[in-house]
Amino acid sequence: MSASTVERVLRIEGLTARVGETDILHGVDLEVRPGEVHAVMGPNGSGKSTLSHVLMGRPGYEVTGGSVTLDGVDLLALPTWQRARAGLFLALQHPTEVPGVSLESVVSEAARAAGRSTEGIRDLLVAEANRIGFDERFVSRPMNVDLSGGEKKRNEMLMMGSLEPKYAVLDEIDSGLDVDALAAVSRRVQEATEEDGLGVLAITHFSRLLEVLEPDQVHVLAAGRIQAVGGPELAERLEAEGYAGVLAEAGASVGLPTGVSHPGTHEAGFGEDPFADPLA
Repeated sequence: MSASTVERVLRIEGLTARVGETDILHGVDLEVRPGEVHAVMGPNGSGKSTLSHVLMGRPGYEVTGGSVTLDGVDLLALPTWQRARAGLFLALQHPTEVPGVSLESVVSEAARAAGRSTEGIRDLLVAEANRIGFDERFVSRPMNVDLSGGEKKRNEMLMMGSLEPKYAVLDEIDSGLDVDALAAVSRRVQEATEEDGLGVLAITHFSRLLEVLEPDQVHVLAAGRIQAVGGPELAERLEAEGYAGVLAEAGASVGLPTGVSHPGTHEAGFGEDPFADPLA
């Protein structure tokens, strides 16, 4: 099959994985195509971050079954750096501090490894910083050192915009961002889907990310499996009903109590937090 006829899709089929002796993913099926946004939501401990780590090849996570392909390339057969070169980008939930190494140096080396010219990298990063309302001085500072959580997340967006990946996995990119920063980051990701055909897998607890970043599909992950799939209205249901309400039909299969009552003002019975972990 020629390169021009390869089906463009990030395809996850029957993915199972474990950490140590604990099985966490029990058969995840999901497809992301260019320009699409897929949101993955779910209770704490459901396997959301594990999914992102497995996709990027983090050591310590053992794939026990299934497959992951990126535009026909077997990702699971590649080391992490080759997955990145194939076009996969992971925005970390907890970005790492890299003393002595600037963001500009990291992006320049990534471009060089991909066979791209490094000329104009700084100008590109400054332009990206301006797009998300970020001070351009962070381009030259040691990467993520002494930055707030929100600043680290915007650094992730600077890298994403500059590297132009095919698919981006955003692991709770909204955590640590204030309202204005969240809007700027969400808008930049949305623009990348429209301008560059970026496919996005956005892992999040909160529907506020999806107010600007428009999801094509919302997937609810619980007990290591996708338990519910829908459009943007599914995120609205989660906001109103909580996970217990949306996953009531799955019941005991995902560890939820049967016969969930709905006391108080919140329909799901979890007080003010509709995303409280019903599995805790």
